[in-house]
Amino acid sequence: MTEAATALPVGVILAGGLARRMDGHDKALLRLDDGATLLDVLIGRLGPQCDGLAISANGDPHRFSDRGPVVLPDGPGPSRGPLAGILEGLDHGAAINPQGWMLSVPGDTPFVPADLVPRLRAEAHRSGRPVVRATSGDRPHPLVALWRCDLREALRQALLDRDLRKVMAFQAEVGVAEVAWPTMPHDPFFNLNTPDDLVAARRLHAGLTGRR
Repeated sequence: MTEAATALPVGVILAGGLARRMDGHDKALLRLDDGATLLDVLIGRLGPQCDGLAISANGDPHRFSDRGPVVLPDGPGPSRGPLAGILEGLDHGAAINPQGWMLSVPGDTPFVPADLVPRLRAEAHRSGRPVVRATSGDRPHPLVALWRCDLREALRQALLDRDLRKVMAFQAEVGVAEVAWPTMPHDPFFNLNTPDDLVAARRLHAGLTGRR
């Protein structure tokens, strides 16, 4: 394997705007306990697996300015959905290592596994595909994915010239492989969409950390 293939990827956390089903709160900044937000827990899990972290911020970027990672604000013009955040991440990753990789993870998915990067990277090497995404319980997670940084111009063209918005459609175009994780004892890609999900996440976080 080449040095570029074995180097750790740049990690990009996709932090969307306000969630209507969460009373308008920013999901990434919701608290799992008295001290830690979803974003804090995710940073702790991704940090050892990545060569630096960045946050792709849809909305006011200043709300993440005290969190540690570099903040990548949305570009000018109307939002183009999560693929715009992926493109920001690829541009950021390519500035660090043009032949390297970028890992994307949504900001409301705090329990990603400790072997996320090693397993995705091994499949990228085995398959030769430029994108490798996670699955669990036969469900694909297109935003939990490892992306080759040299995809950025193809993605830029798809976004600007064709207004492509569907992540899985772009992945299918360029070629994607998958790596499956079990959903027991918990789904490592559990994400929060409702207040009930937040209750469940707090319970899971307490079990994982031993805090009651």
